[in-house]
Amino acid sequence: MECRKIIHVDMDAFFAAVEQRNDPSLKGKPVIVGGAPGKRGVVAACSYEARRYGIHSAMSSSVAARLCPHAIFLPGNFDEYVRVSRQIRDIFHRYTDLVEPMSLDEAYLDVTMNMRGEASATNIARRVRADILEATRLTASAGVSYNKFLAKAASDYRKPDGITVVSPDKAIWFIDLLPIGKFHGIGRATEKKMLSMGIRCGADLRRMPRVDLVRIFGKAGEYYHMISMGIDNRPVETHHDRKSVGREVTLPYDLHAIEEIESVIDGIAGGVMEATRAGRHLGRTVTLKVRYSDFTTITRSITLDGPCHDQHELFMHARNLLRRTEAGFRKVRLVGISISNIENSIERQLQLPFHNVNACVTS
Repeated sequence: MECRKIIHVDMDAFFAAVEQRNDPSLKGKPVIVGGAPGKRGVVAACSYEARRYGIHSAMSSSVAARLCPHAIFLPGNFDEYVRVSRQIRDIFHRYTDLVEPMSLDEAYLDVTMNMRGEASATNIARRVRADILEATRLTASAGVSYNKFLAKAASDYRKPDGITVVSPDKAIWFIDLLPIGKFHGIGRATEKKMLSMGIRCGADLRRMPRVDLVRIFGKAGEYYHMISMGIDNRPVETHHDRKSVGREVTLPYDLHAIEEIESVIDGIAGGVMEATRAGRHLGRTVTLKVRYSDFTTITRSITLDGPCHDQHELFMHARNLLRRTEAGFRKVRLVGISISNIENSIERQLQLPFHNVNACVTS
């Protein structure tokens, strides 16, 4: 069977880069898109200049301001981000119809059979990046490999404005050296657990018996075992029949104050609504997930009469669900929101108002 050719394209600091492009005075400065520090905001995205100070998405804006007092905070312009994202997606479709958007700023492309008749996926990745730069004046990083896991890991390898190719004969070498926290699908909590088990890189993961990984991590253990060997048969899917859309954030430190937890929830609500617009999904059931400092995890849900349409509405429902938990009395280490009971998607969803970019997303 012919080896697949998969490209993962990831825009560099997308939200912040759009702001710097549109306002040249911001070029080279630490830009943060998100809530204001004085209003218990959350960082949605930040420029690479800001990242040098240790700032990252989902961080409290007040913490970000302490790390970089001269950072420039912007509320964001979601409509502009959507417009630029559509430009980029149109470029993808010049090369292949097999495009799987993961968010506004990243997508998988299957170019095994492509519109240009180009045999080299690497050449296509170079052309796509050049086209994006010409059309938008924004840079993108790309990973090229024979499956989605490796393409995703490769796109992050030489950020920003880089391209990394992982050929089949180099896959195990690449995986062996990859830090476990760089594995897509392994979050902070799982990374911490793996590190405590002595699993620090792909080589360590592959040495773990499959049966032990499944026993410890459940169904996910099977996935970890497969990707440690460079096996990922997931197709690039142009359409998703999604049952839910959600976001969750493991906090940099446990939160006790209910106002701070609500601020994070507001940010997550922004991220969830971004995902619903990007995927054109609307749902009626809102679920809040809370993990306390002792790792006890609970969920609370509500099913609405009609679909949830915007960030503020979603935040209000999530906040009401939060009041049905012990948050504020017990410290919280993770919070998440999901929307389910998905209804048929429609184009007008992308035209919904964007109230406040406190989204806990990475770009």
